[in-house]
Amino acid sequence: MKFISLVRVEFQKIRRSKILLILLAATFILWLPSVINADAHFHMQDIGITPENSFFIQGFMGMTWFISPAVMTVCTVLITQTERTSNGILKMLALPVNTAGLAMAKYVVLLALSALYFLLNTGAYYISAAIASATQSYDFLLAPGYVLEQAGYLFLSSLPMLAVFWLIAVCIRTPVFSVGIGLASIVPSVLFINTKIWFLYPMCYPFYVLTVEYGRLAENMADTQLKLVPWIPAAAIITIICLAAACLSFGRAERK
Repeated sequence: MKFISLVRVEFQKIRRSKILLILLAATFILWLPSVINADAHFHMQDIGITPENSFFIQGFMGMTWFISPAVMTVCTVLITQTERTSNGILKMLALPVNTAGLAMAKYVVLLALSALYFLLNTGAYYISAAIASATQSYDFLLAPGYVLEQAGYLFLSSLPMLAVFWLIAVCIRTPVFSVGIGLASIVPSVLFINTKIWFLYPMCYPFYVLTVEYGRLAENMADTQLKLVPWIPAAAIITIICLAAACLSFGRAERK
């Protein structure tokens, strides 16, 4: 079976799942407080950042630090459970399907869900900013080019993190433990971004990228530079190792 066909089949499997509902609910929960507390962003001018930039950064910070990683952790488990429910993995292994290709097809679905989540949050940002602009009589809207660019950077920086989450979901068969480990791995992100070895911890990548942008926009904050070396090589190595391990581990227990 061709890889494109595998990806198509995987999308069909999650069509009736609750993943889309989870993405929508998480997006709503994230941006509702931003609308309610829109006036708080006027006080952020003390650190040299404009209210509209603060509105954008604060909303996306909540997403990159916890909400997005938590949602993706749940999504990885739900994707793996499509095979493990009713021993579906045994049926797939009975077909002329390469298990590594199947594992990668599921990872592609995870990437698509992550991209969709970033698009949903970008749309929710503009809706929230428009509502806040009307209630506060101030223009909170930023240029679409800038917002889409930042959302794209954050999505790309999350790819190694998704590879780690996918490896956890593949290797740990118990959903509760898999979700628990994934959620627990999010917490140290705040600590790692303040160390010199932050590039070794993929779960902090999106948050670190946005923190650097925050420092650039806020005049009274330290302007941290995003050094592509050793970050990019480390991120590439971590991603390759995690995906390779996931491909080797996928379906191993069932094959025995």
